[in-house]
Amino acid sequence: MGFAKYLGIRLVRLILSLIAVSVITFGLLQLAPGNFADISRVTSGATSIGGTGTESMLAETQARYGSDVPVWQQYLTFMKGLVTWDMGPSYRYAGRGVEEIIGSAFPVSASLALISVGLALLIAVPAGIIAALRQNSVVDHGTMFLVTLGHALPNYLIAAFLILLFTAELGWLPSSGWSTPQNLILPVIALALGPAAVLARYVRSSMLETLREEYVTAALAKGGPQAVVIIRHALRNSLIPLVTVVGPQLAALMTGTVFVEALFRIPGLGYYAATAAASRDMPLLMGTVMFFAVILMLMNLLVDLTYGLIDPRVRTQGRWTRSRIRKASTPQPA
Repeated sequence: MGFAKYLGIRLVRLILSLIAVSVITFGLLQLAPGNFADISRVTSGATSIGGTGTESMLAETQARYGSDVPVWQQYLTFMKGLVTWDMGPSYRYAGRGVEEIIGSAFPVSASLALISVGLALLIAVPAGIIAALRQNSVVDHGTMFLVTLGHALPNYLIAAFLILLFTAELGWLPSSGWSTPQNLILPVIALALGPAAVLARYVRSSMLETLREEYVTAALAKGGPQAVVIIRHALRNSLIPLVTVVGPQLAALMTGTVFVEALFRIPGLGYYAATAAASRDMPLLMGTVMFFAVILMLMNLLVDLTYGLIDPRVRTQGRWTRSRIRKASTPQPA
């Protein structure tokens, strides 16, 4: 299969997946109880909705997405705006278009995700190497216990614990905002621990396999310093499979920061998605969900194309999936 055909199949699959996501999301929003107008009347005294909402804004949004037009027409109107990057005004944030909010919020979420992945790698690589070099020792079992614990705990629970400890009890760090470096510490830790656990298991498994290779054994048998052999030979080859895991982890963080951003009041896509869901801001919620879907699918497509360039089997066997390729080319975490 040629590269153009391979890429075309992936793009068609991506477009069909996005259409399916949009239909499901729009349908669920239509079935959800309540609407923006009712919620704004009830909560106008407790939120900024009542202060910022104007009759002209409500009239404009009702004319674009109101109940006076059929549901299918509302859906087509939104999809047309999505394609042309003109999704109309937000219900909750008067005077701001959905695309403007997404454009300002995405760099915040992307920065948070990149920093968190960087911290996860700084934790995972040394932890995985130490656990592999001390296999079946107390250090190995203790490291794997902490890794399993970090993987099992959801990031919003870790975030809540960090707020209680470092903000409420100790008063060392702020619990909200995005204006100073101190605001980064708690949310980055909360987001990094889960990916660090996953990556550490991959590093440990890959390192264990590499240490059993003949060239590593031969280098050690010739009297080469253990540190040099591990760093120059074993570590370099052990980290190659890690690259295939980092991409999906980064995509997952970019699209999975909703609860953490809401807890820390970080003005990213997750925060705006949470507030849009609470106020039934349909244009903003649809826009953020679709943007999340696009980012996740593009990252997966990038990983697929990378596999296709590296492994000819991916181009010649169109039915290969990324999970099969990863299973064949990377060690399973132990």
